Parts: sequence; C-alpha cells; structure tokens
Amino acid sequence: VQLQAFGGGLVQAGGSLSLSCAASGRTSRLYAMGWFRQAAGKEREFVAAINWSGGTIYYADSVKGRFIISRDIAKNTMYLQMNSLKPEDTALYYCATNLRSVVPGTRLRDYDYWGQGTQVTVSS
Repeated sequence: VQLQAFGGGLVQAGGSLSLSCAASGRTSRLYAMGWFRQAAGKEREFVAAINWSGGTIYYADSVKGRFIISRDIAKNTMYLQMNSLKPEDTALYYCATNLRSVVPGTRLRDYDYWGQGTQVTVSS
C-alpha cells in the first residue's frame, strides 16, 4: 500500500487549507483511514479518522468543529478540510490506513501504512 499526502503549506491564523491523501497499490476501499500530525519536538497525535462509507467519523477534541474529514471511494482518496486554523495546528500531517479493520481507529497502532507527511504551518 502506498499513501501520498499533499496540500500542505503556509497560511495565516484563521485561514483554511485542504489536505488530500491518495492510496494506491494493494488497497481496499473497505478499510478505515486516518489523519495524524506531529509537531516539532512532540509525539505524533490523532487528528481524525473515517470508515469506508463516511458513516463513522472521529475527531480529536482539539480540531472538532474546525476540521472536516471525508473520503471519495471511487478515487481512493481521503481529504481533510482544515478551517479556522491556529498556530498550534502547525505540524507535519500524516495519512494512514490498514488492511485489517473497517472500524476507524484513533491510536497509532491501529494503522500499518503511512504516507510521507505534508507540512502545515500556521502563522500568527
């Protein structure tokens, strides 16, 4: 499974960015996908996760109400719309998936395959 995340960049506080994650290789549209982020000097943390249909979605409390996760099954692509961005959202954002669970997880160990990360920087 190969995951490629893109769409990061530099934005002012209060602005918006949209991330995409394209999956290829040995994938199944039935499995869960998620977004995580890692700020400099900190551990990687959960951001959002979604099941195949979009019927089950989880968000970290820190992004709830500001970020929207979605998924296009036909394109095998997951998205993260980030609104009302704050400087504390600055991090390297990673997408992840697995080939063993249809239930979206919120822990690092729930995922086996990771994208390369895309940098999001929010200036104050």
